[in-house]
Parts: sequence; C-alpha cells; structure tokens
Amino acid sequence: MEVYVDDMLVKSKEARSHVEDLEEAFEVLRVYRLKLNLRKCAFRVSGGPFLGFMVTQRGTEANPAKIKDILDMGLPTNINEMQRLTRRIAALSLFISKSAEKGLPFFKTLRKVKDFEWTEECQ
Repeated sequence: MEVYVDDMLVKSKEARSHVEDLEEAFEVLRVYRLKLNLRKCAFRVSGGPFLGFMVTQRGTEANPAKIKDILDMGLPTNINEMQRLTRRIAALSLFISKSAEKGLPFFKTLRKVKDFEWTEECQ
C-alpha cells in the first residue's frame, strides 16, 4: 500500500493475491477507524495516473504528460519560467539518473539571480 496524505493505492504483484491485499488494507482502515469516500474509490484498475505518476504493471513510472510538458516548455526567459522548469525536473527526479547532478546548472542559475527576493511566501 502506498499512502500520500489522503490518497491511497493498494498494489499487488499477482492478481490472485489482490483480494487478500485489499482485505489487509481494509483491516488497517478498520483498526484506525478510517473511512473511504466511495465516490473517489476505484477498483479493478490495472494502471493509471496516481499523484502525478503512472502506475502500471511494471511499477511506478514517469507520467508521459509531465515529460511532454517539459519538452514543450522552450527555453526559460525569466525567473518564473526557470522556477517552473526546476519544479518539473524535481518532480521527475526519481526517474532521471543522476538528476541532482544534471539539474545543478539550473539551480545555480536561480541562486545567481539578483532581482529575486526571498519572502515569507517563498519559505
């Protein structure tokens, strides 16, 4: 089971064990008296988007739409566009080999911007 704030995903390696895995997840919910919103529940799903990623039979993968967004962005021309780019790269960092090393020039560029001021909103 993967949980992020109020989103939950129950995965099984084999279809025949999925019912048992769901029963175990429901038992955890019962123990802690948690309730599900049935309108937001989906069952018998073999894959799809979850928290900005794609869940497939192979596991969690990068969402092709997110990759396309980065490829279609064009060169950043101002601080906001550079920040948008670095956020998108950071979101996909799990799937990028040596992502910190490859993203370093972007972050260094942001650090050198003189007009940018840190405010309470930025923290």
